[in-house]
Amino acid sequence: MSTYTPKTTGSPGPTEETLDIRDLGFWLYLMTDAIIFSLLFATYVVMFQNTATGPLPIDVFDIKHVFAETMFLLFSSVTFGFASLASVREHKSQAVFWLIVTIVLGMGFISLEVVEFVGMIESGAGPQTSGFLTSFFTLVGTHGAHVSLGMIGITVMIFQILIKGLTSPVKSRLHRLGMFWHFLDIVWIGIFSIVYMPGWLI
Repeated sequence: MSTYTPKTTGSPGPTEETLDIRDLGFWLYLMTDAIIFSLLFATYVVMFQNTATGPLPIDVFDIKHVFAETMFLLFSSVTFGFASLASVREHKSQAVFWLIVTIVLGMGFISLEVVEFVGMIESGAGPQTSGFLTSFFTLVGTHGAHVSLGMIGITVMIFQILIKGLTSPVKSRLHRLGMFWHFLDIVWIGIFSIVYMPGWLI
């Protein structure tokens, strides 16, 4: 007498090998992003002295404002690290909490950056004023756009954790998103060191 074995219709989840391939693909993406930012940094260095008749860097950079931006972004990287540790320990609510804090800090950073850009434009230091300001707005604006996309990704990740839980695929996505967020921190340190600090010293 034969027994009937029902067929499973659900597709199996991703294997460890598949997740490793996705990590590799994300590393390749970060490398291309690093190349883009390297080109933007190189352009800024070349255009740094091309102020034409417009303002000099020291005239438009506010050290207190930039310091506040830096603190927001650096602390957001720390809180993302707490979220990653919580996910490793299977603490779902803590992971969500720290991701929400990360978004709040990211929003603070973007808000300050928008205020900075609007203030510069209203004072006559818009991107069309000189080569220096064009390269500045392009570099810093591109970084800000990446931070905004990162916050969207964190929002999606929060919903995935709430709905699916801390499964292996979700934790893998959180790990990749963390690499992206920490990468933005590294880029900002470069912006702080190459863009703002020399501008105050001139």
